[in-house]
Amino acid sequence: MFKDRNSVAEVNLIKMESFTLIEQAAQYFKGTATPAPARVVEALLEAEKTARQTRFRPQFEELVGTWRLCLITGTKRARERAGIALGAGRYLPRWVKICISFQPAAIADLDPTIIAGRVENCVEIGALKLSLSGPTKWWRDRNLLAFDFTQINVQLFGKTLYNGKIRGGEEKEANFYSERIGKQAFFAYFYTSKTAIAARGKGGGLALWARDNG
Repeated sequence: MFKDRNSVAEVNLIKMESFTLIEQAAQYFKGTATPAPARVVEALLEAEKTARQTRFRPQFEELVGTWRLCLITGTKRARERAGIALGAGRYLPRWVKICISFQPAAIADLDPTIIAGRVENCVEIGALKLSLSGPTKWWRDRNLLAFDFTQINVQLFGKTLYNGKIRGGEEKEANFYSERIGKQAFFAYFYTSKTAIAARGKGGGLALWARDNG
């Protein structure tokens, strides 16, 4: 009995330590000391495992807002076995600002199990700003958010150089909500808090974002 209690306590401690590391990593752009990327990746994997075990189901409202990309992992083909393995994690350079924003959207006659939204992915390097935007759909009973980019906007020193649909954007947007998720890009979110969100992409990589307050 005591051994079982100790085991539960140890498991809970591991979970709390993982969440703490994730929150510390989300402070990266504030210039504070942050954990090494390898430790953050381990923490993200532990958080993903916990989300699976507890059937974690975040709400779309938890994603609404603007989030700055902090850390990503690449993927690599595993030689020893079939499938894809994680590559090394790394923080993004502080001089590159990559943000993703989510907002709800009203779509008529939509499946009640789905919440419609809009996504904007913005990259800022110096005076250059590139934004891609498009529709999203969130399943109420799952942790999946599918998305597509159908619009592009390019600015230099705050002046718009180009704004328009990506090739085939109108058709893609019109068919987005009826298309199967297998044909769409998506994120599977396994961690959300007031200051950070984390997900695994369709390609298998992990990503951590911190809330951007401007």
